[in-house]
Amino acid sequence: MADRLIKIAAERAVRRGESMSPQEGLYEEFCARFPYAETDDQLQAIADVLEDLSSGKPMDRLICGDVGFGKTEVALRAAFVAALSGKQVAVIGPTTLLARQHHRTFLERFQGLPVRIGRLSRLVPAKEAKETKAAMKEGAVDIVIGTHALLAKSVEFKDLGLLIVDEEQHFGVAHKERLKELRADVHVLTLTATPIPRTLQLALTGVRDMSLIATPPVDRLAVRTFVTPFDGVTIREALLREQYRGGQTFYVCPRIEDLAAIAVELRELVPEIRMAMAHGRLAPTTIENTMQDFVDGKFDVLLSTNIVESGLDISNANTMVIHRADMFGLAQLYQLRGRIGRGKTRAYAYLTVPPGRALNEAASKRLEVMQTLDTLGAGFQLASHDLDIRGAGNLLGEEQSGHIREVGIELYQQLLEEAVALARGRVQEAAKAEWSPQLNLGIPVLIPEEYVADLSVRMGLYRRIGQLANQGEIDAFAAELVDRFGKMPVEAEFLLNTMALKLLCRVACVGKIDAGEKAVVFSFHDNKFERPERLIAWIQKNAPLVKLRPDHRVIVQRVWTDERQRLSGVTGIVSALAKLAGPMGATGAVGAAEPGPPAVRSATASR
Repeated sequence: MADRLIKIAAERAVRRGESMSPQEGLYEEFCARFPYAETDDQLQAIADVLEDLSSGKPMDRLICGDVGFGKTEVALRAAFVAALSGKQVAVIGPTTLLARQHHRTFLERFQGLPVRIGRLSRLVPAKEAKETKAAMKEGAVDIVIGTHALLAKSVEFKDLGLLIVDEEQHFGVAHKERLKELRADVHVLTLTATPIPRTLQLALTGVRDMSLIATPPVDRLAVRTFVTPFDGVTIREALLREQYRGGQTFYVCPRIEDLAAIAVELRELVPEIRMAMAHGRLAPTTIENTMQDFVDGKFDVLLSTNIVESGLDISNANTMVIHRADMFGLAQLYQLRGRIGRGKTRAYAYLTVPPGRALNEAASKRLEVMQTLDTLGAGFQLASHDLDIRGAGNLLGEEQSGHIREVGIELYQQLLEEAVALARGRVQEAAKAEWSPQLNLGIPVLIPEEYVADLSVRMGLYRRIGQLANQGEIDAFAAELVDRFGKMPVEAEFLLNTMALKLLCRVACVGKIDAGEKAVVFSFHDNKFERPERLIAWIQKNAPLVKLRPDHRVIVQRVWTDERQRLSGVTGIVSALAKLAGPMGATGAVGAAEPGPPAVRSATASR
């Protein structure tokens, strides 16, 4: 997985993307079809996307905007530019209902334009799906809108130019990379209100570009949110009040099994209302017809699972009751609440919990956040909370949350640079990329907590130590440590002396050292040594203490009484090997040059 992710990223960094620009006149006419006034943030996001499309580099932009703040319009304009430039566009949503809504919106906006729009999802009849796939392969469809069905291996595009991923938080890493894999130069636009921690981390660290839409549309009101124990009187009053003002209500349950019992309970509580039911196990035509009837106002209440969570835009629905709200995730609750209050009417959300039952800590915290984050545009704040709580995930794996242990952003960038060099054909350059000797000396090398108590300061020092490039910098760093924190403990001395030893190893082409109490084994990087004839002469001179093994490793037999002596002895031997590899050469006996650790000497002198 890691290999595939880094390969896709490297190929995208190397390739030139298709340069696409909007057609003057026709583009302005298309924009004029948008029935609302664009907000400043929306205009900026559109400008960013158009600039990316015309830059000649493959776009990878995240549009982070709150529910109902106009992300779809950004996608529509990007799709217009790509389709009118002769490229195919794929729009992916997580649910059949959202794909259906997008299909209608695109048909409406592109009416009268020479753009053919297809759809692929479970709701699409098999015959139509087969025809759409064939048309995509031949290039007879310009824009295709669908669900995960678009990611199937049987789906082929003739000339895919733009991929739009809506509600990104519902997709796995493998899903999101699948279409990038089809063509390394495809432009990617990702839309979300609450980005997955991994996606947000990539955007915040600059690996991906990000545009924020934080300005609410004109006249938009925040949704009033109540967390309350389930109470029949409150529910009846909420549903009837919405009906009296001519609106509609979503009643959302976490499980399909609960729907029948709640339907019976609601009919007893509020016999006056007309109710419909929708969930994922219904036949496609049933779901389609139910949703259409609800949009047309034939029902007052839609009783459903969280199938309605993603992107649905029904402006007449302005009350939502969420049954057993403690069973939903934070982003789910936020997305569900975003289905109401999309017009100019004040909306109300009731998050009900079982009466008389104590909630676990995580559920309580989620509901508390939902009640406090009831202002407009809180989606980005919510995602930031999520990033802090759950961690940024794995940049080179499938985990989209979790705290970084192996691959941090610096290592990711370094790996990416190497992969890019390989992708560009610069194999030599990639081979010469920074390699780090492995040292197993059996000694403690660290900055002890007692010496530098603050974790962030300690991490900063480690980062700086990793960047020390020569002996002068190591000496200066040792002096700085003594000045700032006092006399260095032995572990910190060993750490700096080990860094000095690593620098010597690079000169001597030593890739790995394994040192014990009675011997030390040296392995050479790529099994090569700059001047093998000198090495052989040195081994022969110091036999039988030094032997060359058949696997090209060198064993030196030495007995060291303590750890300090072992580090000093190994440093002396590597120093001799470095001289052998250099222009002058060295002829000394093993252990003849065993200097005192330089970093320690500098630190003591400074002290």
